[in-house]
Amino acid sequence: MAHHRRGADPRFLNRRELIRRAGAGFGTLGLGALLEQSASAAPASAPAPGRKPGAKAPHFAPRAKRVIHLFMNGGPFQADLFDPKPAINKYAGQRPAEVQLRTENVTGALMPVASGFRRGGSSGLEVSELLPRFGELMDDVCVLRGVYTDNPNHGPALFMMNNGTITPTRPSMGSWMLYGLGSESDNLPGYVVLCPGRPVRFSELWTSAFLPGEYQGTYINHSNLKPQQMIPYLRHQTRDAETQRRQLDLLRQLEQAPAGGADTALDARVKAMETAFRMQFAATDAFDLALEPQSVREEYGSSHFSNACLVARRLAERGVRFTQVYYGNGQPWDTHSSHNEQTKGLCADIDRPMAALLKDLKRRGMLEDTLVVWGGEFGRTPTTEGSNGRDHSHFGFTMWMAGGGVKGGYAHGATDDFGFRAVQGRVHIHDLHATILHLLGLDHEKLTYRYSGRDFRLTDVYGNVVREILA
Repeated sequence: MAHHRRGADPRFLNRRELIRRAGAGFGTLGLGALLEQSASAAPASAPAPGRKPGAKAPHFAPRAKRVIHLFMNGGPFQADLFDPKPAINKYAGQRPAEVQLRTENVTGALMPVASGFRRGGSSGLEVSELLPRFGELMDDVCVLRGVYTDNPNHGPALFMMNNGTITPTRPSMGSWMLYGLGSESDNLPGYVVLCPGRPVRFSELWTSAFLPGEYQGTYINHSNLKPQQMIPYLRHQTRDAETQRRQLDLLRQLEQAPAGGADTALDARVKAMETAFRMQFAATDAFDLALEPQSVREEYGSSHFSNACLVARRLAERGVRFTQVYYGNGQPWDTHSSHNEQTKGLCADIDRPMAALLKDLKRRGMLEDTLVVWGGEFGRTPTTEGSNGRDHSHFGFTMWMAGGGVKGGYAHGATDDFGFRAVQGRVHIHDLHATILHLLGLDHEKLTYRYSGRDFRLTDVYGNVVREILA
């Protein structure tokens, strides 16, 4: 009589192992790599009592339904773009007491700002001459000039901006949004991350951590614009839609069969498979920029950032809750050398698509309920690093918002005379997160998840809504 090792014979497979092996048989079911990524972030505990994952009801009437986050990874210099500081040029070459702040690297004297400023729109809000197209839209823009964070190193600062902590073990902002509100689309992920490469710390920046894995961000490298190349394994190579649907239905039946209680990790994996199945058809349309009129393509431009902004608009109108656009691979805005030359090129690249995105959303009646957020993980020093670079600065920097219930043509907060430290209307990242959640109809103190014996939230035990910027 033959003897079988437990686990080798299907008669002895438990439910998790059975579905794991069945899932492996799907091969290229669609977005195979994305399924594995989502499944790896399965929850370690059940949701807090009384709160249902994916609940769509906000705590109160929202001003925004969705967010597009334009992330300038590396950290732009605030006084180059939206926070004019003439004192920097006036005292260039000197090192006054106000700039005697400890930075990550040794810096020297004040380095002049190469670009000038002009007033944009009827509000007269100041904007760099490096952004001529975007400058025309300042009446729609709310500039936050007093933002600050806790750490001047890229990794911790990226975690703080994305996850609300300097450690990589907490859910990302997009995951919290999706957990609180759910997705408006059954056919696309509710949380999409676009980057033509890999930002520093990569998938830790859009992790769902201990939240259910279905709230993990879906990473898309849009370097190649063909949907089949942009999204690996988009279509199954051999099985038609009906066959795949039957397989998924069988997996769902097996997953729901009584076998020792709920398995949240397994549930998240099956939901990811179901989303991937539907994406085979919806994503071909959503990510195909060739479907856009040529006039719109020209309005946005043809760079990677241009294409990502246009994809973000297409995703927003199809119900994606949170789309994050990383400017580029690595840290493109990390200008430790040749700062002025690099910044000139970077601004030329973002000016056109940022302006096109706001105009396009406004033209389609979407800007009023789409919150657009722009900024990096921190700013840069007014003092020079080496001969022509700028170091990181977490003491004070600039971000902006548009649409989604914020005031347009308005600047909130201020840095000191040299743009180094936030001194008025200071906005910590916890305050920023609290405000974004508020605009989405979520109370940041009530959006909690019980894990490891305590209630967690995006803002930890801090954060105040910046009510001065609300329209």
